[in-house]
Amino acid sequence: MEYLWLIIAVAVVVVGGLAGLVATRGRGRRTDSPVATKDVPDVIAPAEPTVGEDAETPRDTPTRTVEDAALPTLERPEPTASRLVRLRSRLSRSQGALGRGLLTLLSRDVIDEDTWEEIEDTLLTADVGVTPTQELVERLRTRVKVEGKTAASMRDILREELLTLIDPSLDRALHVDRKDGKPGVVLVVGVNGTGKTTTVGKLARVLVAEDKQVVLGAADTFRAAAAEQLTTWGERVGVPAVRGPEGSDPASVAFEAVKTGAEQEADVVIVDTAGRLQNKAGLMDELGKVKRVVEKQAPVSEVLLVLDATTGQNGMVQARVFSEVVDVTGIVLTKLDGSAKGGIVVAVQRELGVPVKLVGLGEGADDLAPFDPETFVDALLGGADA
Repeated sequence: MEYLWLIIAVAVVVVGGLAGLVATRGRGRRTDSPVATKDVPDVIAPAEPTVGEDAETPRDTPTRTVEDAALPTLERPEPTASRLVRLRSRLSRSQGALGRGLLTLLSRDVIDEDTWEEIEDTLLTADVGVTPTQELVERLRTRVKVEGKTAASMRDILREELLTLIDPSLDRALHVDRKDGKPGVVLVVGVNGTGKTTTVGKLARVLVAEDKQVVLGAADTFRAAAAEQLTTWGERVGVPAVRGPEGSDPASVAFEAVKTGAEQEADVVIVDTAGRLQNKAGLMDELGKVKRVVEKQAPVSEVLLVLDATTGQNGMVQARVFSEVVDVTGIVLTKLDGSAKGGIVVAVQRELGVPVKLVGLGEGADDLAPFDPETFVDALLGGADA
């Protein structure tokens, strides 16, 4: 009887082992039967949803939230002080030839009529203009005769007379502050190709560096890339740009820009205008309309004329046309660092009777600086040893 129970026990163990083996093999085989899948007790659902053979191993670290993700950082424009340092450095390299040439002539042992003619030619070549050149030469003649000349005195005399010619008494401040609850409005005008739209973008950076809230108006609707270009400039420093469809009415875009500036309580709205110069009548109609429409929202506080300093007398022709069309309050000279003809500063001020307020010194984003007469004259004479 005991043997019978022993045989039964062994049989039970053998049968149990075979059953376990069959279950293990069943789990290793793929089955499409939902019943079979449900009956396998140790199937564990994946920790993350996966897709076919491309599924990845679940990460141990949590995913980043929106707050954790790196957002684009707005650029911080360069402050005015460092712009002025670069202004002097670049002007002394590009314009120093004028100062050196004049000091070399004035330092001759004998200054005769031929020398004075050479001085006059040097100034005319630098685009100073006929009348300002004659005035400067006459004053230099008088002072040399009365005060005599040494290397030091000639440098001082020339500096004083050049400074007088540029007229440091002119108001060169940008009038862009809010007034009576309305933003200041700046119209930027000029012929296409002078760097007008780029100047608007750079001017926005100058004002942002002064902690002003700025809105841009892309009212040059006839040049396909102008609005896109201006929008990009604004995005870099967090400044909104109001634009319309290509070919739309510039005045309506300008109106919306000023309206947006007023609603957002911005300090200043800068409006880029079209730079077409087919004929004076068409230009007058277009710019006149823009100004009239804008002034329904807020008065125009500045009209800045952008001129290319390298164009010389051609730039003077453009300046005259625009001054007859709109009331220009200030001049922006671009590409001043690329020309040895710094006398255009004097000529254009004399022609229009308004000051140069800003100068462009290169292609960099912060290469626009307030024009400072003393810095300019010192740059002209920088490195010029008598």
